[in-house]
Amino acid sequence: LPPPPRCGSIMSAPEQQQAQPPPEPGEPDPAHGYEPVAPHWFYCRVTDGRERWVPFSAQDSERLEEAQGSGRDKEDLVVPTSGGRYDVHLKKRQRVAVYWEEEVSEVRRCTWFYKGDKDNKYIPYSEAFSEELEEAYMIAVTLDEWKKKLESPSREIIILHNPKLMVHYHPVATSDDWGSTPTEQGRPRTVKRGVENIAAEIPNGEPLQIDHLVFVVHGIGPACDIRFRSIVQCVNDFRNVSLSMLQAHFKKAQEQQQIGRVEFLPVNWHSSLHSTGVDVDLERITLPSINRLRHFINDTILDVFFYNSSTYCQTIVDTVASEMNRLYQLFLQRNPLFKGGVSIAGHSLGSLILFDLLTNQKAAPEDERSEEGSRTTSSNRGIEEVKEILKKLDLSEYCDVFEKEKMDRQALFLCTEKNLKEMGIPLGPRMKILHYISSKTEMQRRAEPGSPSQHDPDSTDDGGNCQYRDVGLGQVSANYPQLNYKPTIFFAFGSPIGMFLTVRGVKRINPNYSLPTCKGFFNIFHPFDPVAYRIEPMIVPDLEFEPMLLPHHKGRKRMHLELKEGLTRMSVDLKNNLLGSLRVAWQSFTRAPLPAVEGASTEAEGEAEASAEKQPETKAEEPPAAAKEEASLINVGRLNGGNRIDYVLQEKPIESFNEYLFALQGHLCYWESEDTVLLVLKEIYQTQGITLDQPLPGSQ
Repeated sequence: LPPPPRCGSIMSAPEQQQAQPPPEPGEPDPAHGYEPVAPHWFYCRVTDGRERWVPFSAQDSERLEEAQGSGRDKEDLVVPTSGGRYDVHLKKRQRVAVYWEEEVSEVRRCTWFYKGDKDNKYIPYSEAFSEELEEAYMIAVTLDEWKKKLESPSREIIILHNPKLMVHYHPVATSDDWGSTPTEQGRPRTVKRGVENIAAEIPNGEPLQIDHLVFVVHGIGPACDIRFRSIVQCVNDFRNVSLSMLQAHFKKAQEQQQIGRVEFLPVNWHSSLHSTGVDVDLERITLPSINRLRHFINDTILDVFFYNSSTYCQTIVDTVASEMNRLYQLFLQRNPLFKGGVSIAGHSLGSLILFDLLTNQKAAPEDERSEEGSRTTSSNRGIEEVKEILKKLDLSEYCDVFEKEKMDRQALFLCTEKNLKEMGIPLGPRMKILHYISSKTEMQRRAEPGSPSQHDPDSTDDGGNCQYRDVGLGQVSANYPQLNYKPTIFFAFGSPIGMFLTVRGVKRINPNYSLPTCKGFFNIFHPFDPVAYRIEPMIVPDLEFEPMLLPHHKGRKRMHLELKEGLTRMSVDLKNNLLGSLRVAWQSFTRAPLPAVEGASTEAEGEAEASAEKQPETKAEEPPAAAKEEASLINVGRLNGGNRIDYVLQEKPIESFNEYLFALQGHLCYWESEDTVLLVLKEIYQTQGITLDQPLPGSQ
């Protein structure tokens, strides 16, 4: 037989389609001669004992084929794939996870496939047998001699009837199994040549440039979603959604090569905790009844109690911190040109672990010096705030006077009437300013009785910070490790942070408090999530306001929410119109009779009455709109750099029918939520000065 075709003559799928007139690409007509098959690389994924062959991306397959054709077969070449998260050892034909522990996967260079038994998925033949099939196919095409019959290593029969019909027969066991030859019995299976003929979904590949790194910490238990998948699988979904969101909402930046992608890496602490031997101790004291339920509780819900134990809390925080530091160093080794920032995200209990770690981080001395050096900038910002207050009070003409006196917001709230008089401020403006100061001070006093900042809303006193970080208020006593980097943003998904702080005795978070090394904090939750709690009411307890509604990734509210709001507005309008009509009728009924006047006067009076009736209605409608605008611009302290913290997802139409039915799903929905992923990407790229192609309505 002639030797198998060399890699150098491989044609791409589009070239084959152009060169071959038959409908099925990759199956040439004998008259046109033989064309070598284009190989594609696959790896074997084992799920619940079932094997499934998954194609590498087009980018990774080309890279593997290039390494295979380099002629360095004696060396064990290692090719990074899947965005650098997996290495393929070419000689061993193995795919190995880089950042986490995972079973090694088999890798194949695939050219010939047959249809499987159960799910009708195509399965690749071994590389050696594929070469035999390719040689037989080449002879059949060249000599136009078909009906070729081949026997596989497992004694299965493959018959090449013609380029479009090739079948595979399984051997059937007989009673006389001494020297019997396999026969064409059983149901034939389809055989295909070339990956382009099996309708495999082959991704293009991920951008090589990484702009930002995000570590994701899981919550209780080993399973992270409703399908009982691991943190690795859930983060894979989150990453895939992020790639599609980048293509949909950052297309201009991608075309201009301003951005690449964001890398998400999972952090697993559950296996380290349960490898301490605590499971054996629990097994001894666990009752034998309802075994599965008790095992589930021991494996999941007890993680909350473990974290509130100083012994196991130390194990958990050490594991999370050391794992994130290890992943960070390994990532930098593999990506030496990386210049981007690092953010962290936590789901459920994982967000509380990260929050406690971040509150116990120590700012570097250079940061403290830079803070001292930035006092001038802070002072300038304070003067601008005073100018905004004066504009609100229609006193803009006095801005220069306050700027000359270097008057910031804190100094303004310490002013007396005598001070303002000495500055040359007339009596009327003085009264306006003093009334504004007294009203704001009174509001602050009601919000926080006994607080050191009650007379000064913008006090820089850190007494509240010390109270917040006081272990005596309930935070578990542990030696919290330090991270090797300063996170840019902290994202909490379905987080119980607010509840735990309240239980620990923290009634209020000081508005001046911010995490020592992380300036961004977003608390994202589903409206039906039973584990999620808000943060903002702990900072501004005297105001009632809704969390920020996360805009839908397609740029509008979900239809059922719009319909609900529309019906609410319509009912309010009907009510107002009905009350207005009744009021006019009652006034006309009780009005004393007057002598007849000209029609024009009557019409004028009617218009005046109508305007008089409309005026109170207009005024009645104004406050809610103003309150809504004020709620979106409300000051919620420095925990997120002055920006809003709480963000609520929009429930799906089916979820709105029964809140209780979808409560569990609400807690586990974040991994595949486009709206959540889009907010994460938007905030990350905003730190680099890159915005969405089109701003979504309702977003900050």
